[in-house]
Amino acid sequence: MTVTSTTGRTNTTNTGVTGRGGQAKVQKAKILLVDDRAENLLALEAILSALDQTLVRAASGEEALKALLTDDFAVILLDVQMPGMDGFETAAHIKRRERTRDIPIIFLTAINHGPHHTFRGYAAGAVDYISKPFDPWVLRAKVSVFVELYMKNCQLKEQAALLRLQLDAGRPAAAAGGGQGNGQAGGAGQAQDDTAGAGSRRSAPAGGLLAELSARLAAVEEQADALTKQLDESSDPAAVATATHLERKLSGLRRALDALEPGTTPGNGGGGYAGGNGAAGGNGSPGAS
Repeated sequence: MTVTSTTGRTNTTNTGVTGRGGQAKVQKAKILLVDDRAENLLALEAILSALDQTLVRAASGEEALKALLTDDFAVILLDVQMPGMDGFETAAHIKRRERTRDIPIIFLTAINHGPHHTFRGYAAGAVDYISKPFDPWVLRAKVSVFVELYMKNCQLKEQAALLRLQLDAGRPAAAAGGGQGNGQAGGAGQAQDDTAGAGSRRSAPAGGLLAELSARLAAVEEQADALTKQLDESSDPAAVATATHLERKLSGLRRALDALEPGTTPGNGGGGYAGGNGAAGGNGSPGAS
């Protein structure tokens, strides 16, 4: 059986295509559904179609791995009990690949052998472990969290790439302006002033974009902070694993953003989410608050 894509309305795929005016046009994320039973795949499509994202079917672990070779996915819903390569083995292959190791996996299972079976799922790299039959509303809500995080990550990466292009474009011009100013004995001061003014004008758009990136990331960090605080007294391992995954991803994004700040060492300036100063001016990681 080949891998197919379906959505509630349309088959538009991918995220972050740049539209007119250089602004990012966010499109649909892909969700990988892996189950050897066609009726289960249909049920998942019916539940998740309301999210209006691209749903990709795979009837086996092998088909899922093939799909992951070419496409990027926001989240994977993986059946545990499948003939041949089961869900645990499939997840192990996914986590070994550098390209796919950070994709969140939600295990779906119709069998329940107690805590040991659940812990095996988390050990395989899952962020959640749901037993069938499950509440459609709960599953849809959990998937939507990972889709939203994926979309924000795509936007941040594209805007960071745009910022690098703007910074790189400004450096050669600034260097050329400085050399010309040094070669003119009579007008060196004026040339330096012109070069400084041009550099300031070039850095203004880049600085504005960097501030926008930081503000967007701070909003996500604030939501994750609230989630972590709610889990202080929770013993649900699925929720704790989800929060830990979010913290790790946000920490990496914050470090990458700090690296773009001129003269700022990552973790000391704007601060990393998981280690340094908080995104909104607080101290310490949300997980330790």
